Amino acid sequence: MADERARSIAQFVEPLRVRPGSRVRLDRDFDPRYKGGLNKRDGAELLRTGVSLLAEYQDRLAAQDTYGVLLCLQAIDAGGKDGTIRHVMSGVNPQGVRVSSFKVPSAEELDHDYLWRYARRLPARGEIAIFNRSHYEEVLVVRVHPDHLVRQKLPPESCGPDVWERRYREINRWEQYLTDNGFKVVKIFLNLSKEEQRARFLQRIDRPEKNWKFSAADVRERAHWDDYQLAFSAMLSATSTKWAPWYVVPADRKWFARICAASVLAHTLMEIDPQYPDVGEEARKALLVTRRELVREAPAGYRKENRG
Repeated sequence: MADERARSIAQFVEPLRVRPGSRVRLDRDFDPRYKGGLNKRDGAELLRTGVSLLAEYQDRLAAQDTYGVLLCLQAIDAGGKDGTIRHVMSGVNPQGVRVSSFKVPSAEELDHDYLWRYARRLPARGEIAIFNRSHYEEVLVVRVHPDHLVRQKLPPESCGPDVWERRYREINRWEQYLTDNGFKVVKIFLNLSKEEQRARFLQRIDRPEKNWKFSAADVRERAHWDDYQLAFSAMLSATSTKWAPWYVVPADRKWFARICAASVLAHTLMEIDPQYPDVGEEARKALLVTRRELVREAPAGYRKENRG
């Protein structure tokens, strides 16, 4: 973490971090329109810097092949998850990134424990996995709509009033298990205001090229806004831990949300500080022998600038 860039990014993301053990109330503690004193023009340059850092550290992560990273993205409808992924990951090697979106569970998935389908999509060592919605749906949409819990076929003793506190504990332990095994978990909640959601829904209706993104179900979910805010607040309070922290990213300004998301992920990779493997003295000697052989094979008149 000696890199000056790492210190600067750490200072930038710290106000977004949910302190473990704190009691969060979204409408009191986090402003969806916060922009950290930046303007959009400065933000474009910061985003390019963040994307560049991600590319550099992702390359190291893949080369070291020791750690993996799981990024969980949660938001209410129209929160900007897809756009955040598209912009933040624009400069990385797609071979080292896997994005999973979790929709309504299938019959097969409902025949397993609630974490099963998420465990199947975890990253390998050297990879970044992004969950577009995540296992936190199991304490959000399932909590707001209790009928979803009924469909999970739980035994009666597992459906009591303590089900949500129990799931918080189980998720925290699972994430600690992943961390202990070399898989860093970082979680971003895109915090959108109700008014900005309304404006984005209208834009999806009014602009033909965005019609496909609109669903009447989104408006039906909007009727549960207050219930979701309570569920989000409880989730953030119970599951932001030292080993798997939550970051609440102001999402009303898309450009600022993308800067924050890139900074949080870059900060996570910098904390890991992956290094390129040292091939060792004997391997370096073998490389030099191979290099001399390749140089001798160069055709007459060959110059380096002729390449490509």
